[in-house]
Amino acid sequence: MELLEGIKTRRSVRSFKDEKVSRETVEKIIESARMAPSWKNTQTARYIVVEGELKDKIAEEAVLGFQHNTDIIKGAPQLVVLASVAKRSGYERDGSFTTSKGQQWEMFDAGIAAQTFSLAAHNEGVGSVILGIFDDAKVAELIELPEGQNVSALIPIGYSDKELPEVPRKSVEDLLTFK
Repeated sequence: MELLEGIKTRRSVRSFKDEKVSRETVEKIIESARMAPSWKNTQTARYIVVEGELKDKIAEEAVLGFQHNTDIIKGAPQLVVLASVAKRSGYERDGSFTTSKGQQWEMFDAGIAAQTFSLAAHNEGVGSVILGIFDDAKVAELIELPEGQNVSALIPIGYSDKELPEVPRKSVEDLLTFK
């Protein structure tokens, strides 16, 4: 798939077939996703694939009562928990911040990693949706996330069970300003 075609045709998939994504395909996705840029090349993104009862437990106990996310996670064959190594993005070696954005760089890098992951998945024919409504402490507890890492996003993955239409987008004129 050509890059621009992938960017233009990738959709958030919220409804999946029962078929799991093979380990080999997930590894191929991560092979590409690992190329995502990060603060000073700190490469803080970590990917945890969750299946079965644990996935359903996250859906039931860790989405802050947001039923739509519960349904999406339960309907997906797998859930990728995107974690980030804490206190690296935006930090200097002495623990200080270089910019006024401070620790916000961690989520910036996680966003880049999530989008790169989603585009790489799309290239492999795998659908995904990036979820942000969840209890990160509860997810971390359930998956026994190593100390020093934070949960950044939940990304249900699988093969879409339907064709998704093009989504309306703002025009270039609405988005672009030259000064």
